[in-house]
Amino acid sequence: MNRHWHLREADARGLMWLGLDHQGHAVNLLALGVLDELESRLDELEPRLAADPIVGLVLHSLKETGFIAGADLGEFERLSDPAEAAAHIRRVHRILDRIESLPCPTLALIHGFCLGGGLELALACRYRVATDDPATRIGFPEIQLGLFPGYGGTWRAIRVLGPIAALRLMLTGRSLSGREAKALGLVDRVVPRRQLEATAADLARDQPRPGRAGWSRRLPNLWPLRPLIAARMEHQTDAKVVRAHYPAPFALIRHWRDNGSGRDPLLAGEARQVPELLLGETSRHLRRVFALQERLKGLASSTTERPRRVQVIGAGVMGGDIAAWCALQGMRVGLQDVSMEAIGRAMRRAQTLFGQRLSDPRLARDAWDRLTPDPSGQGLRGADLIIEAVAEDLSLKQRVFAEIEERAGPQALLATNTSSLPLERIGSNLRHPERLVGLHFFNPVARMRLVEVVRGADTDPDPVARAIAAVRAMDRLPLPVLSRPGFLVNRVLMPYLLEAVDLLDEGVPVGVIDRAAVAFGMPMGPLALADSVGLDICLAVSDTLGHDLTAPEETPQRLSRMVAEGLLGRKSGRGFYSYRDGRPSRERPPRGYRAPSDLTERLIFRLLNECVACLREGVVEDADLLDAGVILGTGFAPHTGGPAHYIAQGGRDRMRERLASLQRRHGGHFRPDRGWNPHPAGI
Repeated sequence: MNRHWHLREADARGLMWLGLDHQGHAVNLLALGVLDELESRLDELEPRLAADPIVGLVLHSLKETGFIAGADLGEFERLSDPAEAAAHIRRVHRILDRIESLPCPTLALIHGFCLGGGLELALACRYRVATDDPATRIGFPEIQLGLFPGYGGTWRAIRVLGPIAALRLMLTGRSLSGREAKALGLVDRVVPRRQLEATAADLARDQPRPGRAGWSRRLPNLWPLRPLIAARMEHQTDAKVVRAHYPAPFALIRHWRDNGSGRDPLLAGEARQVPELLLGETSRHLRRVFALQERLKGLASSTTERPRRVQVIGAGVMGGDIAAWCALQGMRVGLQDVSMEAIGRAMRRAQTLFGQRLSDPRLARDAWDRLTPDPSGQGLRGADLIIEAVAEDLSLKQRVFAEIEERAGPQALLATNTSSLPLERIGSNLRHPERLVGLHFFNPVARMRLVEVVRGADTDPDPVARAIAAVRAMDRLPLPVLSRPGFLVNRVLMPYLLEAVDLLDEGVPVGVIDRAAVAFGMPMGPLALADSVGLDICLAVSDTLGHDLTAPEETPQRLSRMVAEGLLGRKSGRGFYSYRDGRPSRERPPRGYRAPSDLTERLIFRLLNECVACLREGVVEDADLLDAGVILGTGFAPHTGGPAHYIAQGGRDRMRERLASLQRRHGGHFRPDRGWNPHPAGI
């Protein structure tokens, strides 16, 4: 019985259509059942096509979500034997080879996601046609999962693009729009969706020469050049990622260096090396992070209405960027502020964002038309969602919400972008505080995918559900949190930053502190992060949260003094670092300097201790949500699987003892939270 692949016999143009609809899944995946059925279809088609040639065979998706989003990662979790994984890879190689060897032109029609294994299957077709729709995303994300393409992708991408362009695509893991993929040579045509079928028919009839890298782009494959280029690539990659934490990029470069001479060595190399990565600790943890993100995506109910009209109050950097992002996602947005100058600056940033994200000028113009300057707040009455994003001042926020409640329609969802103030205090003067939720975005809005959805003591369940659905409509990941000081992300980040300042006061150089954090796996050091956020903002959050931390702490005098002197970090040109053209100075430690042996532990265990306290207090529902929030909100080393997972992997009792040892050496701010004792579920 054919459940997933549906064959449509040759039409009047001589095209046969093989459509994929992966049953039981919202997206198409190359799951085992899908591959089994594809083999059966090929068994049926090969003799038919040999006996009765057709103009072309078109592979396409019957789902709106896209072509194929990749392999089924859940099935990988059941693999424990490298030989079994290698056999699976060789089997997929054979299936894709059969598609490539069919006696008629084969075409992949791509709309929506075409990622990982889906792109590898598309590359096995003679031609690829993609839509110019913004929903179309094409790429190899495997490196973000601690892997590299293993279904023949290294060979076929190198054949089409040449080794340099193909390796860059695989090493970055970035996805391309249809137009970008066409410019690179990854697809043969990019057209509006309504023209997909006609373009496929033209290609199948005309049979142009398939896209292949020219001689100059193939040149780096030659053996005298390959080791030299690979060594340079490794050096460049070393500057971006810690080799011990993320082996996949280096394994990919070595794979090409050793096997780049042709098809057979590359396919054999995939079958040898990808199973090692697949069963390694880094990939297991990164696949866990992927699963956590999928859980956040699934929190939104499909039946909850998404907002169509949004009003953002406050045109500062955060408010203006929230408004622009909502407009980019198709919502009609009013941007309100008492200052037309602030609105003007926000509109200019929005125009830049639209130009960067939307390569089609028509789409950029449409997004621009959806964003309206609204200094008088005319859009309040008809808005489905109203987001307050004024300065982090309680009395100001209370005054703004008093005006909102007077002017907004009864259907509007009221949201505050506060980063640390409890909702109960912001909504204390509202007649209907049950309507108020928190939507805490992170800066920069266009890059940070997490949004904390804050529920106060008075908030009804329905506004929370609507807020979660709104975040998903914005293509962001919602994290439900309770209204506690700092919520989750700022709460766990603050002791980490404060410990870095304490270490600085003890004489540890700035660069030494930050390098220790980066070596652990953080995306940047705590002092560089503080400079990026702004020391004035760090000071305000510290003053708000300091007494609510697990180990209450006064704001460091150094931080207060620096802010008073105007040393605010990157935006002022000087903070913990000095900046020139936006780049920080890098001071070397004194000759012979030796860092404290427990430097990294002091930074990381302050954060871990606060995570345990947040779980004990129920700030998030469980350890998995905590891991998702801290990884996505702070950049906590993804290769560990998250702080709660890191504690579990290290052994809860042993980790608590390490924290207690730090308390004995350095004092009460390392006192283990009592949440370490009762062994909450999930850690």
